[in-house]
Amino acid sequence: MENAELIEVEVAYARPDVQTILPVKVQAGTTIEEAIRHSGILESFPEIDLARNKVGVFGKLAKLDAVLRPGDRVEIYRALIADPKEARRRRAAKGSQAKRRDDAGQPDKS
Repeated sequence: MENAELIEVEVAYARPDVQTILPVKVQAGTTIEEAIRHSGILESFPEIDLARNKVGVFGKLAKLDAVLRPGDRVEIYRALIADPKEARRRRAAKGSQAKRRDDAGQPDKS
């Protein structure tokens, strides 16, 4: 193990109140999960559950057993508060209701 090549990666996690990026030196062939555990970030943020939180490398979803390359940034994603599609539908519905109210007060331009 003494001659194992070390690579540098980063492990990142963000909450609304804090963002953390930890530089980590790991052995070549290290997986995402191994790098996360090695970084110590799980002790700093006990809400992280690797069975539930999605992870990725540079914004692309990845599996915990994916092997890292030098310079990779591992990102741990928080669960979404709302489904993006449902939130968009609600905004669109709210916008169309407001438009109908505006249109109801306008004289017919025929």
